[in-house]
Amino acid sequence: MKKLFALVLAVSGSAASAQTPTTNPMPDGSRDMYVGLGAVSAPRYEGADSRKVSALPLLQVQWSHGLFISGMSLGMHLSESPTFEYGPLLSVHASRDESGVGGSIDDFQGSSLMPSLIPETFGRRGNPLVGMDEIDARLQVGGFFNYYVAPQWRFTSSAVYGAGIERDGVQLQLGVQRLAAQVAPHHTLSFTMGATVVNRAYNQSYFGVSPAQARSSGNPVYAPDSGLKDVRAGVRWNWALSPSWMLSTNVQAMRLMGDARRSPLVERPNNLTVSTALAYRF
Repeated sequence: MKKLFALVLAVSGSAASAQTPTTNPMPDGSRDMYVGLGAVSAPRYEGADSRKVSALPLLQVQWSHGLFISGMSLGMHLSESPTFEYGPLLSVHASRDESGVGGSIDDFQGSSLMPSLIPETFGRRGNPLVGMDEIDARLQVGGFFNYYVAPQWRFTSSAVYGAGIERDGVQLQLGVQRLAAQVAPHHTLSFTMGATVVNRAYNQSYFGVSPAQARSSGNPVYAPDSGLKDVRAGVRWNWALSPSWMLSTNVQAMRLMGDARRSPLVERPNNLTVSTALAYRF
């Protein structure tokens, strides 16, 4: 059965959601592309008690030879098997400053590239990021491996290296996806569940507080270890308005876990991200 070109990256303020679009058999020399614009309501950063609503640019392209661009990720499908998908992956982890997570181009889910539409408001304790080091955007290098247990069900995994202050953060993402369940003519639902495991360097960069940072920010010193960072679940509703136009709405819930959840930077361990966008398929 031909697999549909799906837009399936997970929502994450870290912009590290490095899952991949499904393979899409196409004639040699062809490509499949979505572009669009919408809006997203998301936490200012992972664990924030405050939110922002931002414009959401969309981009996803796949070429017949296997190369794809999906949001801020670039990769290549190397397998010709209908059961397995694997290949190299490059992704950009968004910057983080005192205002929260920096921008990214999205793939129907995630954070924004454009300025906030609604002014930011801070949580009950003020802004825990004031006085913390700014973390620049980082290029992450890694790979992905997916396995189909049925034509519309797949297990996903990806591992990337390069995030954080010292560029030594590692993220392993594991998930399961139900792709394109048709609930009515022109309407489909997709479901995702997953978890992220990180090393100590990643947790220290985004959830830790060094002695120097404690002096400048007022946060207590905190040194998290490696382990499970979050679990998440999401649903996306796609409405095909025509053969070329689609309205895509996504809701994802995420809960921080382990040492990340216990960080003094975390105001709210449970967060919800909601986005909707109009996309055109070329």
